Amino acid sequence: MNIDLHSHIIPSNVVHEIRNRGHVFGAELQIRNGQEWVVHKQGYQYPLHPHFYDHDAKVESMNNMDVDFTVMSPAPPLFMYWIEPEVAAKMARMVNQGASEFVQAHKKRFRALATVPMQDPKKAVEELEYASHLPGLCGVEIGTTIEGTSLDDPRYDSFFSACQALNWPIFLHPYYVGDKQGMSSYYWTNLIGNPLDTTMAAAALIFGGVLDRYPNLRVLLAHGGGYLPYQIGRLNHGYKVRSESRTCRHKPMAYLQRFYYDTITFDPKALSFLLDMVGSANVVLGTDYPFDMGEDNPVGMLRSATEDEQTVHQVTCENALNFLGLSLE
Repeated sequence: MNIDLHSHIIPSNVVHEIRNRGHVFGAELQIRNGQEWVVHKQGYQYPLHPHFYDHDAKVESMNNMDVDFTVMSPAPPLFMYWIEPEVAAKMARMVNQGASEFVQAHKKRFRALATVPMQDPKKAVEELEYASHLPGLCGVEIGTTIEGTSLDDPRYDSFFSACQALNWPIFLHPYYVGDKQGMSSYYWTNLIGNPLDTTMAAAALIFGGVLDRYPNLRVLLAHGGGYLPYQIGRLNHGYKVRSESRTCRHKPMAYLQRFYYDTITFDPKALSFLLDMVGSANVVLGTDYPFDMGEDNPVGMLRSATEDEQTVHQVTCENALNFLGLSLE
């Protein structure tokens, strides 16, 4: 079974809300050449394809990509960390209920991750606990920072503690609704900014001692882990020679296998390096569907990176089940 662990949903109830009350969430719907677009007031915009919310469209694309089972996570613009906590909490509740309803109607091929209003850790924990009882949900997706606040900030300890207590895995995903400083040209906000955000978030969990305090957390890094696998030696060296970097219990290299990494690297050599660097037991299949920066041939890319059938089985199926802590039987 080929399991896609990085694919996105905008549930139909949320689509309805955006169409009718998007201004409440700082977004509006525009029609361009017959296609709906979501436009955020900060500038980010994307086409609202049926592939975000329609079962048939999703299954057709899964079949075309040789994907048997998908674990959907909310499209990152739904994080809503930039609005009032009360409104963000209502949006998170709608997203989680809508995702659960989708899975319940189509549970042979889908599960989903929840979202929570991280700008208010108390509300985030409340929503996390609520979502943990919704059928079909099996983990949580959060941003790599919370409107510029790093994940090693002590205010988020209650959230990580709750995730560990619930045995719920965490998917770290970059997000933006406007340009990132210094990256407005050439779509660098995404091309460079997303991997950079993932790298900084992972480093914060390491150097900030979060992984030390919560040794049973399971964390998935998007987009092949960003620059972390490639530059882990530099972090290790800094730990050795700079006292201000010696804040975690072990060398950064020791934490490399505390993370899971998706296969979205867009190059067989890069993916082969990732498999060698972090170990085949720590890599899972991902597509980033239905965004245009997704991988439309994930299994083919994996087979271009390795000829080992055991590795292929681990990455396409076994590791995803281990990360989620569940069986699909």
